[in-house]
Amino acid sequence: MNFLRNRLVVLGLVLLATLLLYLLLPSIRQGSMEPSLEAQRIGLMVTPPPPIPTINVSIRTGQLPGDPPLFFREALPVDAAGRQILPRLQVVLLHGQAFTSKTWEELGTMALLATNGYQALAMDLPGYGKSPNSEALKTDQNRVDLLSRFMESLGVRAAVLLSPSMSGHYSIPFLMKNSAQLHGFIPIAPVGTKSYSPQQYQNIQTPTLIVFGALDTNLGAQSQKSLLQLPNRSVLKLEGARHACYMDKPREFHQGLIEFLSTLKRDV
Repeated sequence: MNFLRNRLVVLGLVLLATLLLYLLLPSIRQGSMEPSLEAQRIGLMVTPPPPIPTINVSIRTGQLPGDPPLFFREALPVDAAGRQILPRLQVVLLHGQAFTSKTWEELGTMALLATNGYQALAMDLPGYGKSPNSEALKTDQNRVDLLSRFMESLGVRAAVLLSPSMSGHYSIPFLMKNSAQLHGFIPIAPVGTKSYSPQQYQNIQTPTLIVFGALDTNLGAQSQKSLLQLPNRSVLKLEGARHACYMDKPREFHQGLIEFLSTLKRDV
């Protein structure tokens, strides 16, 4: 009889211990997770991403007359309440061969610029998107004139020119001839950099952010070699990114873009 009673007591204790463990398990699990969540918070605080736009930014479109007519998209700068404000600077966004002005809208670059106080103007280069091709663009000077016409027509007085890949046919000659008109230059593995001498690069004082993908060992590496001759330059190397590095690493690209723009003069 005592044996049976002892067995029941042991069984009761086991059941009680099991019940207590079941009740305490969720809090134990939560406590063990807290250090990793805190570590994530600390990591984000060390390298904060650019603020994600929390207000609706309107992207308007238009077309400038001329030969050729130029289609463009525009995002005007706004404050935290969504009210339009004067731009800190005006960022002119060109594009690569596989892209158009719509790329910058879909990537969120135009909205990000607008919510940080910048006017964003993205152009469809001739023969791409909604801008027709033209026979009047055979020389460097023709392409420089086209960029000048675009900026003058839209009242751009404090331009930062962003130029990936193929658009280097326009931006590099413009930099060489009209660098005094630029408050900043952001080349992203552009073509055409080998056409100029070291002295020509060294004469340019425009603040420049050289952007390229670490995996772009062709045009990215080639253009970087030439552009490093610019005296007032910094470099943003996007690890794990290919030629269109801003598409592979948009968060890192946007962070570097906003940080660079914040260093430029704002005398619009």
